[in-house]
Amino acid sequence: MAEMTKYDVLKKYFGYDTFREGQEMLTDALLSGRDVLGIMPTGAGKSLCYQVPALLMPGITLVVSPLISLMKDQVSALNQAGIHAAYLNSSLTPGQYTKALDNMVRGIYKIVYVAPERLMTDRFLQAVRGIGVSMVSVDEAHCISQWGQDFRPSYVRISDFIHQLGQRPVVGAFTATATKEVREDILALLELKDPVILTTGFDRKNLRFEVERPRDKMKAVMDYVAAHRQDCGIIYCITRKLVEEVCARLIREGYNATRYHAGLSDEERKKNQDDFIYDRCRIMVATNAFGMGIDKSDVRYVIHYNMPKNIESYYQEAGRAGRDGLPSECILYYSGQDVVTNQFFIDQMNGTEQMDEPTRELIRERERERLKKMTFYCLTNECLRDYILRYFGEYGPNYCGNCSNCLTQFEEKDVTETARCLIGCVRESPRAYGMTMIADTVRGSKNAKITRCHMDENPYYNTCGDIPIYQLRQILNHLVLNGFLFLTEDAYPVVGLTKKAQDVLDGSIPVIMKAAKERPKASGAASTDRKKSTVKAADGPVDDVLFEKLRTLRMDIARKEKIPPYIVFSDKTLVHMCLLRPSDKEEMLKVSGVGEMKFKKYGDVFLQAIKGYHLQSEP
Repeated sequence: MAEMTKYDVLKKYFGYDTFREGQEMLTDALLSGRDVLGIMPTGAGKSLCYQVPALLMPGITLVVSPLISLMKDQVSALNQAGIHAAYLNSSLTPGQYTKALDNMVRGIYKIVYVAPERLMTDRFLQAVRGIGVSMVSVDEAHCISQWGQDFRPSYVRISDFIHQLGQRPVVGAFTATATKEVREDILALLELKDPVILTTGFDRKNLRFEVERPRDKMKAVMDYVAAHRQDCGIIYCITRKLVEEVCARLIREGYNATRYHAGLSDEERKKNQDDFIYDRCRIMVATNAFGMGIDKSDVRYVIHYNMPKNIESYYQEAGRAGRDGLPSECILYYSGQDVVTNQFFIDQMNGTEQMDEPTRELIRERERERLKKMTFYCLTNECLRDYILRYFGEYGPNYCGNCSNCLTQFEEKDVTETARCLIGCVRESPRAYGMTMIADTVRGSKNAKITRCHMDENPYYNTCGDIPIYQLRQILNHLVLNGFLFLTEDAYPVVGLTKKAQDVLDGSIPVIMKAAKERPKASGAASTDRKKSTVKAADGPVDDVLFEKLRTLRMDIARKEKIPPYIVFSDKTLVHMCLLRPSDKEEMLKVSGVGEMKFKKYGDVFLQAIKGYHLQSEP
């Protein structure tokens, strides 16, 4: 192995000719003995940054990983590529654990994945002290921070474990999403020494972001999946009850769907997750309990039936789409009730047992601020991608051309007069009310609540009677987003005035907002402008029939070998085969994702399938 170069390893075992952005820099740093912190978006190839050096280093590499499913996926993929790897976690029987530990001590494995809870056990410590550990790689490193959305107390002891080793190995930390506070925690708590820090950026250009406000979310889901029957997708719901309802409806409509939430038994969760990973079910309906560590590369869409509680969670969950780099969609269905539900969950947060009440309240306060920014994402008319990237500290042009806002035609409107009426109504109200009450008042509603609260006596009552209610809500949202009004953070938020509100009332500043241009309503089935699912690639048109033929062959192989289909080859590799149409080994090895080991296993059978398709297609 010593005479191999990093490029030899990259091609032979992983099937790639070149490194992607950031990979080579981190690989070189680890090989030179430098600690690293790599912050790279999902699908950017973080694992290669430590797997390639691991195969070139003399001893073994320990990969600390938070979830069993993540370990199984990674180890299965490595073994398929001809690399000796194993995992150590609670899913193993005592006999299996003993055997894996013994094999590790004997030097059979180059890479061993281990759960953080196992690190400080006497048995594991005794085993690793007798072997050469060249590198400790911490995957999902954000789990070490209590300010992250997936805090794991066991991660805090990783540095203690490293101190227990005879000689300190090189340490790598990797994550996809980390705010400034989380990055600082990773550096401090893992005690990284003079690390190479690389942030390749959070942007996932292959993902299209959309926010919709459907009147009927269930119908919106059914319309979407009907137009994407061949695609694999995840639908996230905020409660277990909604998961059950959406999944049951999908099954009734004839879709292969399954579900995942904390209310199911461990056995059923495992079965349902496997059904999704092995493509026995094409749709997973789940709470946020599902997904961390899922390496399934061919998820073409992620739908959020409800708004998540913060941008970190949303971007991590949405980022499970398109890990193979192919075009995929991330759609969020928003309603005001989502804010109320998330606020309730935040109020119930208790943190860990070690936290005192002031710390708990500080965390709740931070979560409320995060919820506010998540809500603004759903309400803004600016570029959605730019909004997310700015949240993580990246700045660029406020136009991506691949989100629902950038693809909607907007026009600037002067809404100063309407804004004055809304602000004036808030000021003249006898007490604070919510947005609905303010909008109903200026519109001149005659409902019982208006008269009971004497809002029909408000001087701004019926001053905007000719403006549709949805436009009044848009303007109210704009006033909140731009700091003219504020919403309290109670379970039922009410509207209040800021200092800027007076500037509007006295005419010192106008209120200009972007509004979507009115579009003619389509009739019947044409009301949706979504295209039927089809294979997409940046390199050119892909033959759908050949792609399906190769996908069917992949499924047959996966079933025989009892592995997930994407571990045979990813969708991206199949697409590249369709574009290149290789006719021999030399050409097949030019396909991205086909290395020598993969060709040895599957190359001939895929070449035959492509050749057979050619013969069938000839006139």
